[in-house]
Amino acid sequence: MTPAFERLQQQLKQLPGVGFRSAERMALHLLVGKPGALPVLVSALQDAAQSVRRCTRCGNLAEGDLCSICADERRDQRIVCVVENVPDLVALERSAAYRGVYHVLHGKLSPIHGIGPADLNLSALLTRAAAGEVTELILALSNDVEGEATCHYLTEHLSSGAGIKVTRIGFGLPSGGGVLYADSVTLKSALDARRDYA
Repeated sequence: MTPAFERLQQQLKQLPGVGFRSAERMALHLLVGKPGALPVLVSALQDAAQSVRRCTRCGNLAEGDLCSICADERRDQRIVCVVENVPDLVALERSAAYRGVYHVLHGKLSPIHGIGPADLNLSALLTRAAAGEVTELILALSNDVEGEATCHYLTEHLSSGAGIKVTRIGFGLPSGGGVLYADSVTLKSALDARRDYA
């Protein structure tokens, strides 16, 4: 293969979930199978790189100052769901179960990996809360050590007189899942997140 093909393959391999064979297939598809699609893809990538940025309020993807969710007046702007990354926001939006707004941290606290509060979009959230813009904070972070540490940090640094209700999403068995095949962490979370049944 040519050096240019190998460079393309190496770049495609950098994408999440793409291994050597998948990168090779994509490169061959773009160069041999559908060569007319390549300029369109390049143009779309350039357009996205130039116009997509972080929302100034929540950290979501936006093409202006605010993302479409923050700019939507039909959303409850005082209920804020805190997520780690944009894909988490997309998953929650896909459920159509939530009509508030979001705040994207772009990660979670992890001292082991050298990720501290300054590395995340935490100060903007605390500023929103201190300004009285928030009545409820829904913590939709991972159910792991780093997620717990991030939740603890947020609750510790919220202004005590702000009167903000802080909730955490429930964890446990997936819909249609059974107890038999669940791991111990999932079962503990399911028991801890139990609610009244009546």
